[in-house]
Amino acid sequence: MTATQDTVSGMPGRYALALFELAQEAKKVGPVGKDLDLFAKLVGESEDLTRMVESPVFSAEDQTSAVEAILAKAKITGIAANFIQLAAKNRRLFAILDMVKAYNSLVSQSKGEVTAEVTSAEKLSAAQVTKIKASLKAAVGHDVKLATFIDPDILGGLIVKVGSRMVDNSLRTKLQSMKIAMKGA
Repeated sequence: MTATQDTVSGMPGRYALALFELAQEAKKVGPVGKDLDLFAKLVGESEDLTRMVESPVFSAEDQTSAVEAILAKAKITGIAANFIQLAAKNRRLFAILDMVKAYNSLVSQSKGEVTAEVTSAEKLSAAQVTKIKASLKAAVGHDVKLATFIDPDILGGLIVKVGSRMVDNSLRTKLQSMKIAMKGA
């Protein structure tokens, strides 16, 4: 078993690994990743598309025809388009976002990068992102590809996840800890 096979798991990981190997053979790893990211962005921006992707109510035929129209409109072609259509035909479209995430992890790993997820209460500035990347690179010893998320519910601070390690330094968690400590007093 290779190192890349150790980093992906479950059905989304198997699909992503097969796609990654196919993209490597065709020397199209970057373009496939861009197309997948575009499709994931479209899903994230449209409630109707999200519902169609996630709902088991739609038949494979309905999902496939809808996906074909979306891919044509977004000008997503080739390997990525075939992959997304295959996921729809096999009733696996509900996991497409996890497949995209796993594919991006494989791409990062092949480049010697580590992917980190950072959640903040507000949008981070470019300077803050640069500082976080530098700190994480020093901590893990590899280049870091940063995925940022915004969650106003954390109130402040950051939640940083690198691989299976997570550091929750959010204000929400600190307040919950204080509440628990005060109950015990």
